[in-house]
Amino acid sequence: MSDAPAKKREYRAPALEKGLDVLELLAAHRGGLTLAQISAALDRSSSELFRMVQVLEARGYVGRAADEDGLVLTNKLFALGMTRAPAKDLLEAALPEMRASCQVTGQSCHLAVASGDQMVVVARIEAPGDQGYSVRVGYRRKIVEATSGLVLFAFQPERVRERWGAQLRDGAGKTSWETFLAAAAQARKDGHVQAASYVTSAVIDLSVPVHGADGVVAALTCPYVDTPSAISMPDTIANLQRHAAAISAEIGPTARNGI
Repeated sequence: MSDAPAKKREYRAPALEKGLDVLELLAAHRGGLTLAQISAALDRSSSELFRMVQVLEARGYVGRAADEDGLVLTNKLFALGMTRAPAKDLLEAALPEMRASCQVTGQSCHLAVASGDQMVVVARIEAPGDQGYSVRVGYRRKIVEATSGLVLFAFQPERVRERWGAQLRDGAGKTSWETFLAAAAQARKDGHVQAASYVTSAVIDLSVPVHGADGVVAALTCPYVDTPSAISMPDTIANLQRHAAAISAEIGPTARNGI
C-alpha cells in the first residue's frame, strides 16, 4: 500500500503493463485461472495475452494449478522480494527467536507481513515433536480475513491505519469492515489478538506485533492447538510478546511497514 500521490505517466510500455496486469490478477485469486478467464477479467483477447502468459510461465512467474486447470502465481516474485536487505534483516532477527519460542510453547509459529491488501507468511517454524499444525511460507490471505492481518493493521499508527483503511474497506463490505475495526480497537487494548482460526475450528490463533521504524512490520502468530504438552494460552501469548519484542529490538530502525 503506497501513499505516494498518483502521477501522470509520461511513458507507456503496453507489453509490460499487460504482464503486470496478469501477475496482479493471479495474485488476487487463490485458485487457478484459465487463459480465457484471464482474458475476460482483463478485458483483453486471448490471442493478445497468449504469448505474454507463455513467457511468464517459461520464466517461472506463473505455473500450472494443482488440478492443471488454469494458472497460478508462483513464489518467484516472493523470493525476489525476500532478497531485499530489510526483509533479510527481519528474517535473520526473527528465525532464532521463533525457534526459541516454539521450544517453550510446544507449538508452531509463523511470521507474516503485509503485501497489498493481503498478508503473506514469510517464515515458519514447525512445532517440536511429531505432531503440530503450521502454515506454509508463501500463504496469502486478505488482511481483513486473517488474524495476522488484524495485528498488522491494528497496531499501526493512526495515520497508517487511515491510509490502509482507504484501500481495504471497499473490498470488505460495510458490516465486515466495522467488525474488523472493532476487533482492531480491542486488540490495541489487549496488546495481542486471540481469535478462532479463520480456516479451521481446531485452532486458536494467538498473534502479536513486531515493530519497526514507523509502525508494525510483521505479525508473529502461533496457531495454538490444545495438546497435553502445550503450555497455557496466556503463557503462550506472553512468550510470543517477549520474542516479538526481541525481534523488534534487533531490527531497530531498519525495517519499515511500507507496502
